[in-house]
Amino acid sequence: MTTLSLLLALPLAAQAPAPKAPMPAVAEPTVGVAMDGTYQWVVGQFIGAAEAMPEDKFDWAPTQGEFKGVKTFAQQVKHVAAVNFAFGAIILGEKPQGDMATIEMGPDSLKTKAEIVKYMKDSFAYARKAIQSITAQSGCKPMKNPFGQGPDFTPIGMATLLSFHGMDHYGQMVEYLRMNGIVPPASRPKPMS
Repeated sequence: MTTLSLLLALPLAAQAPAPKAPMPAVAEPTVGVAMDGTYQWVVGQFIGAAEAMPEDKFDWAPTQGEFKGVKTFAQQVKHVAAVNFAFGAIILGEKPQGDMATIEMGPDSLKTKAEIVKYMKDSFAYARKAIQSITAQSGCKPMKNPFGQGPDFTPIGMATLLSFHGMDHYGQMVEYLRMNGIVPPASRPKPMS
């Protein structure tokens, strides 16, 4: 090869792409991290609905027809939060705080929307920590039924229960929002990109 042809070939060689390094292997998520991926959706829907209710309607509950005696909007939020804390503790192998009345209705000391929303957000963070702790080894380990009767639970079962329990009450909260003329955040039109 002549010097001239060698000099002409240098720019072409400089433009050739370098060989790509292999992509690093991505570790599979743990059982808990995978379950938390779904649970995050519950958290987002629930928090959005709770924050959408105005302060002056937070203690509202329908009273006509088949709604007589139901929990107020605030009580729905407190109840789910208290259960999140209790079931999260069970998954983590800790003792739940409070008695069954506290688990059913949440702490009596929480009165304002801000206090209840903070309690709710803290409960979801704690529940997510508990769910993320589940491993393939611990996920199917039998646990005493927290309701005292019926079959034993497993950490995976408790995590599943946290999801559908939150969404059950979310459905009730959506009704309360709509009865007060509020479109739930999850049902609002999304802006076009």
